Formats: sequence, structure tokens, C-alpha cells
Amino acid sequence: MSTTTAPTSAEHKQAGTPGTDPKGASRRRGENSLLGSLASHGILIAGSLIALFPIAWLVYLSLGPDKDDYLHPGRIWGKMTFENYSYVLTETNFFDWLKSSLAVSLGTTVIGVIIAATTGYAVSRMRFPGYKKFMWVLLVTQMFPIAVLIVPMYQLLSELQLIDTYFGLILVYCSTAVPYCAWLLKGYFDTIPFEIDEAGRVDGLTPFGTFFRLILPLAKPGLAVAAFYSFITAFGEVAFASTFMLSDTKYTFAVGLQSFISEHDAQRNLMAATAVLVAIPVSAFFYLVQKNLVTGLTAGGTKG
Repeated sequence: MSTTTAPTSAEHKQAGTPGTDPKGASRRRGENSLLGSLASHGILIAGSLIALFPIAWLVYLSLGPDKDDYLHPGRIWGKMTFENYSYVLTETNFFDWLKSSLAVSLGTTVIGVIIAATTGYAVSRMRFPGYKKFMWVLLVTQMFPIAVLIVPMYQLLSELQLIDTYFGLILVYCSTAVPYCAWLLKGYFDTIPFEIDEAGRVDGLTPFGTFFRLILPLAKPGLAVAAFYSFITAFGEVAFASTFMLSDTKYTFAVGLQSFISEHDAQRNLMAATAVLVAIPVSAFFYLVQKNLVTGLTAGGTKG
């Protein structure tokens, strides 16, 4: 007597339903994802090339020995030289510009971030009379153009005898960097749970102890963004530096570049070489803080 067994559910799944091809379906899904991956990578590569082209072009022009080589860039390829870099490093005040730029930029970064962090934390955690209006006042200060601010700032620095001093220029840059960084850090502090402050008070920490020992370590990404913004603001600014710094040895890089341009001449090859050298400190600072930049920029915008 013969017996038949009903196919199991596993066998049904293995056989599949008529007219279907699981492998083909998965292959089609894979093909779609491959096309999407190729498209996204192509867009990223194109964007990277667009971003890198000005830098590569600047480096290329800096290798031309003549000041008019930028008019005929094809001729540079056959006569590339590093003489421009040698001239800038030995025959100009490059290292004085470097010292001034680093002193002003690092001073602005340290002082500006400290003030912005304490301001942002106070507004985020404390509810004192007029705290909202205070933050709006900081925002309004960003609306005034530099041309309007130079004259009153010059008068104030002159009365305080801070013209042609690093500290005077640092104070001017802090007036620009602190309002923006205070808003940025306020938004980042809002993302840190208030229970951490309460836990610090339970453990016997003072408000300052809670801020420095508990909150600041958690706010490193936001502090990195504020530090990077403050550094870049001070490093590349021209108008204030050219107005308030009178000595050649106290010029920053941005002002020093102007020395290659006169009324009837422009040494663009030396400007290009100096610009490449100027980018090195900025790139090094960006490398130090880049791990926290993306986190700080995204987290700081979730609340406000």
C-alpha cells in the first residue's frame, strides 16, 4: 500500500510560487541599489572636484615664476619652480604675519569661546529678567555692517590706547564672534538634559563646578564648532586688521597679502604662494577639530 506525504511548509517556501523568481527579484533590487550607489558616488566625486579645483589652481599658479603667468597658465607647466615660496619665506615679513595671525586668532578663539560658552549656558539654564531680549540684542549686533562699526570702534580703542595692539584687535573680533557662538552654544546646551545639572548639585557641586566639570565635557562638539568659527573669523578678516594695526610687523596674513599689490603692479605669483602657505595653519586647526564639527553643527540646531 503506497502512502503519500504532504509537502511541508519549508518545501513550499523553497519551491516558491509558480511564476516567481526570488533570485531575480533580489538581483533586481541589487541592481537598483548599485545604480543608486553609482549615482551618489558620481555626485560626490563631482562635488569634490568642484571644491578642490580652486585649491589646485592656486597651487598651480604659485609655481609660476613670473607675475603675469596667470594670464597664460599653460606656460607654467614647463617652468615650474618653488622660487616664489623661497622669496616669501626669506624676503618678506611672513613669519611676523604668522605670529600676528596666530596671536590674534588663538586669542579670539580662547576668549570668545569662554564668553560665548558661559553666556549660552546661562541663557539655556537660567530664567532671569530679560534673558530673551538679551539674546535678541546679541543677534541684532550682527546686523550692522563693518563700515558702520569701524569709526566708533576706532574711537573706543584710541581712548583705551589699544590701537596697534593684539589685545585691541582681539576685542574687536570677539564682538563679532561671541554673539553668533553664544546662540550656537545655547542651542547645544539645550540638548543636554537638565537632570545632569541637578545630579551635580546633589553631589555638592557649585553651579560653576557643574558647568566646568559636567557640562563642558559633554559640549565638546559644540565648543569645537564655536572655536573653529572664531578662529576663521579672526584669521581671514581684513577691514578691522588693516585699520587698527599700523605696524608692518603686526600685520596679519590677510593684510600682508595686500603688500603684493600696488597702484601700478600686482605680484600675483607671490600672492598665490603666500595664500598656499596661509592655508596650512587653517588646515591644521580644522584637522584638530573636524571630528566634532559635524556633531556640533547638527546637535546645536535641534533646539533653540
